[in-house]
Amino acid sequence: MIGIAAIIVALIVTAFLSFGRFPRSEAWRATVTPLASIIGSGFLICGPLLAKEFGSAAILAMAALLAIAYAVGAVVRFNIVHVENVAPTLSLHDPMAWAMRAAQVMLAIAYAVSVAYYLKLLAEFTLKPLPVPAEWHGLVANIIVTIIILILTALTFSGDIRKIEHAAHASVSVKLGIIAGLLVGLGAWWAMRTGAPLMLPPAQLSPSGIPLLLGLLITVQGFETSRYMGDHYSQAIRVRTMRYAQCLSSAIYLAFLALLTPFLSEAQHAEGVAGILDIMKLVAPILGIFVLIGAVSSQLSAAIADSIGSGGLMVEVSRRKLSVRNAFIAASALSIAVVWLTNPFSVIALSSRAFALFYAMQAVLALWVSFRTGAGGRAAQAGFALVGLVCIVAALAGAPAEG
Repeated sequence: MIGIAAIIVALIVTAFLSFGRFPRSEAWRATVTPLASIIGSGFLICGPLLAKEFGSAAILAMAALLAIAYAVGAVVRFNIVHVENVAPTLSLHDPMAWAMRAAQVMLAIAYAVSVAYYLKLLAEFTLKPLPVPAEWHGLVANIIVTIIILILTALTFSGDIRKIEHAAHASVSVKLGIIAGLLVGLGAWWAMRTGAPLMLPPAQLSPSGIPLLLGLLITVQGFETSRYMGDHYSQAIRVRTMRYAQCLSSAIYLAFLALLTPFLSEAQHAEGVAGILDIMKLVAPILGIFVLIGAVSSQLSAAIADSIGSGGLMVEVSRRKLSVRNAFIAASALSIAVVWLTNPFSVIALSSRAFALFYAMQAVLALWVSFRTGAGGRAAQAGFALVGLVCIVAALAGAPAEG
């Protein structure tokens, strides 16, 4: 019954988002881009990782992480309007213009690192059900990721990357359908349980969990893509749809973790970033397949999107002196280096640090523009300073998930 309910809902949601009238609206198209980046496999790995560190208080930790992300999103939304309006008036060597370029360089690097993160998770989920010896697991995963990155880079040479980009955009419908199926499957389990008491791990709230929480910032990142969609959508549309994307993704994260509550004890003992597969099989075997398909498709589409973003930003920062081909080669080389020099847990923290630095730069820009133009007022300036400080702490203290 659980499996049937999950499959039916997944098919209905996927069909609606693929063929309905609403998905063709400008608002939804503008929402999908940040939403696709925010909802990777983060909602799958956060449950086990937060359960290990916070016990039954995992959902409170998740809510705190989402609140931080929403505050950072508010800074980026301010910059969509005010920084973009100021930028055309700046000379090439204006200090603020240099700061804007520095932020773009940081984002290009962060995107390149996140490609390694996404594909590392893809390899972990792919290898989880396969009979690969433990001693070969890391090597095989790194080889898989390297091959995928090389293929993506090769595709940019042929001019087919636009087709790949459209395919990644379309996969969001499948991804959201899979997520809906997972949520309904877990909800059906709750409806069918016999009333036996839940065996939950004790709540663990201590300052020692803060570094891990900040290290998971990458799992709720992606909303900043709205900042660089000005060629396609107005400022008002981008501000509004980024807020929609953050609210919808937050609801999905919290609902998933809440429905996962009965399995938090098992989640504490889940092995590896793909441990959620084992937990879902306890609910219904078909949900393990759901997790596998959803994780692999979401990681691949997010990796494609970020590789395109990284290469594009490198071209823009170099003021077109760097060709598209060379930009993608540079971004791919960095991604491959990260793949071979990190493990799946530490790359999460490394990606979070890179994005935290970018967000800190966005907070500095927001504060700078606010002082320069008077936009926002004192309360907003205090908020920008606080967000910037939190992001700097995340960059310095974000811990690998295994720590």
